[in-house]
Amino acid sequence: MTQETGKPPQKQHFAVATDGGLDAFEGLNNAVPVAPFSVNFGDKSFRTDEISRADLFRELETNPQHPTSSQPTPQEWADAIRQATSTTDVPQVLAVTISAGLSGSRNAADQARSVVEGVDIRLHDSGTLSAAQAFQVHAAQTAALRGESLETALEWVRAVQKETELYFTIETLEYLRRGGRIGRVQATLGGLLNLKPVITVDKATGAYTNVSRARSYKGGIEAVGQQVTRTYGEGTPLRVGLLYGTVREDTDMLLEQLKGRHPIVWSGAVGINPVLNVHTGPRALGVAAAPGKWPWERENQK
Repeated sequence: MTQETGKPPQKQHFAVATDGGLDAFEGLNNAVPVAPFSVNFGDKSFRTDEISRADLFRELETNPQHPTSSQPTPQEWADAIRQATSTTDVPQVLAVTISAGLSGSRNAADQARSVVEGVDIRLHDSGTLSAAQAFQVHAAQTAALRGESLETALEWVRAVQKETELYFTIETLEYLRRGGRIGRVQATLGGLLNLKPVITVDKATGAYTNVSRARSYKGGIEAVGQQVTRTYGEGTPLRVGLLYGTVREDTDMLLEQLKGRHPIVWSGAVGINPVLNVHTGPRALGVAAAPGKWPWERENQK
């Protein structure tokens, strides 16, 4: 059965793979092969699937070396693509990558084309990451499980990409700064680094940028919710994928705030994966939001 429809799977015409920029939700069709990122503490390296969130937080507290992250290698992308084809017995794969503005994963996926023979590999740059990437993977995998064509899947994925926004706030900018990803966020905040930013991924550049700020972390959570409402308009039904670092209750606070201004047609919450947590720091709160029903559900109503 598919998570989206409850109907038996149809004959697939393509398979889906993605990378470790994904934060997967149980309530979405996110169970696809993943080309993993890695977290590096000096000479110690852990793949996404080799380190738990608890172990990461322990390393952040005790290891004097600041961690870095590494994109998947072409071989790791090739392995994910082969896994996708072997489990579905189809020679066509749609690879959904983290934003090329944040990582070289898309380039590695492109290089994997020369490693994997006999497979038509189509690349889609999600232009984002985390929960917003999960929404696009859900669109792609839903199309695959329904027996739709890859072209239809891309139409759905692009529609989801266009209508979805990702916003997050963090307790400290230190981890973004150490990882060299603070860029336009720091430029917007200027010297006021005690402020808590509301960060998004710019659709034009695929890189982080700041859209709001608050004087406290709790205020940052409220500012995230306010930004969602400004984007979609009060009263608009929403689908929301919530993200948290060390404090699960942060998502409850945001969800209650959003419920006061929007009908919530779907919600889920997951802990930010260890590789992404390296850049946000332990305490962080985020949300991917999109209006109303999924594009294919709207098509069925026409």
